[in-house]
Amino acid sequence: MPDLSFWGELIGFGLAIGCSPLHVALLLLLLLGPDPLRRGGWLVAAWLLTSLVELLLLLSLGHGLVLSMERGTSHRTGLDLLAAGGLLALGLNELLHRPPEATPPDWTQRLDGFCRLSLPPLLALSTLFEVATPDDLFLYAKASGNLLASGLDRPHEVLAGLVFSLSTSVLLLLPLLGVVLLGQERALPLLQRIKDWIYRRGDWIVGVLSLLLAGYFGWQGIGGLVAG
Repeated sequence: MPDLSFWGELIGFGLAIGCSPLHVALLLLLLLGPDPLRRGGWLVAAWLLTSLVELLLLLSLGHGLVLSMERGTSHRTGLDLLAAGGLLALGLNELLHRPPEATPPDWTQRLDGFCRLSLPPLLALSTLFEVATPDDLFLYAKASGNLLASGLDRPHEVLAGLVFSLSTSVLLLLPLLGVVLLGQERALPLLQRIKDWIYRRGDWIVGVLSLLLAGYFGWQGIGGLVAG
């Protein structure tokens, strides 16, 4: 079995993916609206399933191409440096092109429209955004690369994939569990405050997190160049 550093990185990548202001705010809006547990529960279930399927697909691709993800190999070093550049560009764009403080980001204005959709198209759009955002793709690729490099057998690889997928869902599971335990009426004031805070700080969250990840991946990539 891999050591604690492996699990720490894997869970860290999952939590970084889960820090999606758009998806968390969308879930909060569903929990604040009608039929919160059914609609919110399906959103969380779709997120969890999509996360697991995307990771397993990347692992299958890696095994099929016999990619080596050991430190210093061209595949891993190239992925680290590509991720660092992409996340650096994303982080700077989010921080340098933020709207004025009193103006909500553009993505917040589209969420109300998403919430009015019926459940199937809502889940389809949520899944599309989850798999198509560049920062999430890099993190999924990095997590699958770490799993490839660990040399786990298939049962342990699937277990690690489940742990990773669960870690991507923690920030969605917590408000859903809050409504389950407290009820919508009692949880509503807290959910509303969290939603308002995300609306004000969502761009900062994405920007700062992207820059931190860019620094980490850049450090990993430079270490790979030295090792190679």
